[in-house]
Amino acid sequence: MGLFNKMFGGNDRASKEEKILAWQPLNNVSQLEDIAEKSNLKTQIIFKHSTRCGISRMVMNQFVAAYNLDLNADLYYLDLLSYRDVSNEVGYKFQVMHQSPQLLVIKNGVVVTTASHGSINEIDLEKYS
Repeated sequence: MGLFNKMFGGNDRASKEEKILAWQPLNNVSQLEDIAEKSNLKTQIIFKHSTRCGISRMVMNQFVAAYNLDLNADLYYLDLLSYRDVSNEVGYKFQVMHQSPQLLVIKNGVVVTTASHGSINEIDLEKYS
């Protein structure tokens, strides 16, 4: 078992410092208009996450690990299984096709880039902040 823990990271959380992001829960459709308005002054980022999907969990963990805490952006977390209506409205409001996991970067009221699955961690967020 030790070999696998070394190869795949194991559960050695005690030696790793947990990074805490300032996630704002996105759980109400009315928040979407606020996000669009705020995006005129500051980049807004929505992370849509499926709590039952291992791939979504893996991508989110990679996103958290790589996220620059100094980034000038507001970060929203959407549990799309608990808030399906909000997830659907995100697609309508910002004209994106639903995917999970999915990251949307919003500036000036529109999505300037979006990605899903492993492509999420390829986005250079500093380019949009």
